[in-house]
Amino acid sequence: RDPGVIRKEEKAELANRAKNSFEAIARAWLDVHATKVQPQSLAVYSRLLETVIIPSIGKRPIKEMKAPDFLALLRNLEDSGQVYKANRAANVCSMIMRFAVATGQADSDPLPALSGSLKKHPRKHMAAMIDPKEVGRLLRTIDAYGGSFTVRSALQIAPYVFVRPTELRHARWEDIDFEAREWRYTATKTKTQHIVPLAPQVMEILQKLRALSNDCEWVFPDLWRSGPMGRSSMVSALRSMGIGKDEMSAHGFRAIARTLLDEVLGERYDLIEQQLAHMVRDPNGRAYNRTTHLPERRKMMERWAKYLDELRADIPKVK
Repeated sequence: RDPGVIRKEEKAELANRAKNSFEAIARAWLDVHATKVQPQSLAVYSRLLETVIIPSIGKRPIKEMKAPDFLALLRNLEDSGQVYKANRAANVCSMIMRFAVATGQADSDPLPALSGSLKKHPRKHMAAMIDPKEVGRLLRTIDAYGGSFTVRSALQIAPYVFVRPTELRHARWEDIDFEAREWRYTATKTKTQHIVPLAPQVMEILQKLRALSNDCEWVFPDLWRSGPMGRSSMVSALRSMGIGKDEMSAHGFRAIARTLLDEVLGERYDLIEQQLAHMVRDPNGRAYNRTTHLPERRKMMERWAKYLDELRADIPKVK
């Protein structure tokens, strides 16, 4: 046979294998998935692909991938003590394989067959101070924080609004209605519009921030780059104040509100869950819309703000 023809055939075969490799399909999946998730989630998936998955199995033709091929990758992560990363990698690989099946580049997703072969990552609750006296101490410590004014303001607002840390960091001025005293945005988990009634204490802090905003779109801008405040800013500030990781997390403000609104203030469970931006359904099974019970939630948030001020001043609450 003509050596030139053989080389062309081999080159074409290599190109075809590269086109249908796990890496090629994974990148195609990532492009599509980028339109469906938050930027921070996309960054996690991308980093996992680039540093763990693609270096290990990226060159393999996706149609030839079997359960043992993925198991070897995941077991390596488990053996190095990265059980959580192994579970997340399995989830990402499964999404890629389902994408390959949908686009006709694979026959099935072999990952479900591994469900009984992987270690389970133990779920850890986000650390939170739920004892009222400890909450009062936390609020006083935050008020005395001598670092960034922006970070201190975010930490001061967090207990009053108890939104997810990502949602707080990405707050935009255009979403805050100073006249109505409301903050309206799309909740990251439910992808639905959420309304946060803003107590006078929050409005006072926001007024100070707006005076220094210089037309920036972010309520809490990053001081060193364009964009919102970094994801570790609040946690780093807590640690610098001597508050340990086993005591309090940025997510812990939600646990504080959920616990004390129920156990101390005796607020209605459905109002608390709605204000946490959880999906809550009425007796007929329909999800409440964003304006349901807004007057009641506004009163609840005002009572909550008053209670936080009492904790800060170390005034005991009588049931």
